[in-house]
Amino acid sequence: MSFSTLGLSDKVLAAVAATGYTTPTPIQEQAIPHVLARRDVLGIAQTGTGKTAAFVLPMLTLLEKGRARARMPRTLILEPTRELAAQVKENFDKYGAGQKLNVALLIGGVSFGDQDTKLMRGVDVLIATPGRLLDHTERGGLLLTGVELLVIDEADRMLDMGFIPDIERICKLVPFTRQTLFFTATMPTEIRRITETFLHNPVKIEVSKPASTAVTVTQSQVAVGREPSEKREMLRQLLRDAKDLKNAIIFCNRKRDVAVVYKSLQKHGFSVGALHGDMDQSARTASLDQFRKGELPLLVASDVAARGLDIPEVSHVFNFDVPHHPDDYVHRIGRTGRAGRLGTAISIVSPADQKSVAAIEKLIGQPIARADVAPIASDESSPAPARQQAERAPEDRKPRRDSATHARRTQQASEARSCGKARGRAAAVDRTRHAACRRP
Repeated sequence: MSFSTLGLSDKVLAAVAATGYTTPTPIQEQAIPHVLARRDVLGIAQTGTGKTAAFVLPMLTLLEKGRARARMPRTLILEPTRELAAQVKENFDKYGAGQKLNVALLIGGVSFGDQDTKLMRGVDVLIATPGRLLDHTERGGLLLTGVELLVIDEADRMLDMGFIPDIERICKLVPFTRQTLFFTATMPTEIRRITETFLHNPVKIEVSKPASTAVTVTQSQVAVGREPSEKREMLRQLLRDAKDLKNAIIFCNRKRDVAVVYKSLQKHGFSVGALHGDMDQSARTASLDQFRKGELPLLVASDVAARGLDIPEVSHVFNFDVPHHPDDYVHRIGRTGRAGRLGTAISIVSPADQKSVAAIEKLIGQPIARADVAPIASDESSPAPARQQAERAPEDRKPRRDSATHARRTQQASEARSCGKARGRAAAVDRTRHAACRRP
């Protein structure tokens, strides 16, 4: 099947042809005709299957007719992170180059004034993160009563980030008659409840079972001890020994661990960047751009980089920390092995991670192979003598006394005590004599 059979407009087909794509992916093939027919769609597909184009292309066709009004967007797309929102905008810029559509981005880290100016001009497509969108509505600078089509993308990630209450508020602000497209990779209970509440007789499209991993990714786990330094040493060894490593994303569970691992790799001579939610937007964008362009082969990141980022040629993913939620594992390793390419995913597992690994294996329905790795050759910067000295017991670090000196000082102390006793007895005798002489 080709794109020309899906009902897309000539302008959109020309834009797709210009990018070199000829055959739609399964989710694009199944979703696009239903979107064009104004049906609600529930799309379940793992990351890297072309979900973005599955709603961008039909939206461009539908938006060729009509005109936006000030502060009243015609369509609304909700994304969990700034990076995903910016990526969707890039898709509209690429496929909508031949159309005069106003596309606006509402994300944190950008001036409210600049965003408000764009809203005043009228917006055909509004791409936003939930928090910033609600900020604009509460200020009175945005009305959602004109939204004809609502897209909720990466819904399970919205759940993980605590955005579900915001999503419920937004769904109540848009017209009841709008068309809703809902995309997710997994279907937790809370997500299922949202779909039953806000979608009307949706067409369910499932191109892969929920929480499945791509067959193009080779998965393995490597065991280490309890000390954090062992994980860092193992990571460096794996990076040095990896075959066909073109670039890699290294995932940590916490933002502060991203900073620690980033500084450690940098200190040991690796070319590396960092990405986490506490970085300002310009720094996040710069790190991601450098990684995409190949200027930085390694990127240490939190789960902000786990969902939907379109970096098709990532060769390796390393889980420095095993994720606490099994679903996050699926999304992390989905950064590699994309578009039919082969990929490698390696998890560094400490004894405290065993329960999380068991939960992941249960979710994906297969064991993660245990890799045999040679013992770690410690390359910590502190020299061995200094470490040995630091490891001594406190009493071992006390200066040792010379034995002869010790004996001499003991004898002197004994003699001093003897002399003191003799002087005391002599003084007592003298006092007795003086007392006898004074008697009448």
